[in-house]
Amino acid sequence: MRGDRLVDTARRADISAQYLSEVERGIKDPSSEIIEAIAGALGMTVLDLCQATIEHWPVSASSISGVPSVSSALMLAA
Repeated sequence: MRGDRLVDTARRADISAQYLSEVERGIKDPSSEIIEAIAGALGMTVLDLCQATIEHWPVSASSISGVPSVSSALMLAA
């Protein structure tokens, strides 16, 4: 976890802090372009962001409900 403020990450990603907050809370489903912008704002690639999510939330084959959301990945990265 980086400890960045949401408003700073949103500014670097060129999106509103409100939108980023909604993505983080699972209210909005961001496009691939927005995910790429957020990953870049965090100094990560989209692959880095996905790998960090997988490492933090390993999923067993028997538990599909354990699949993390994009918002969970963004909270972890921030």
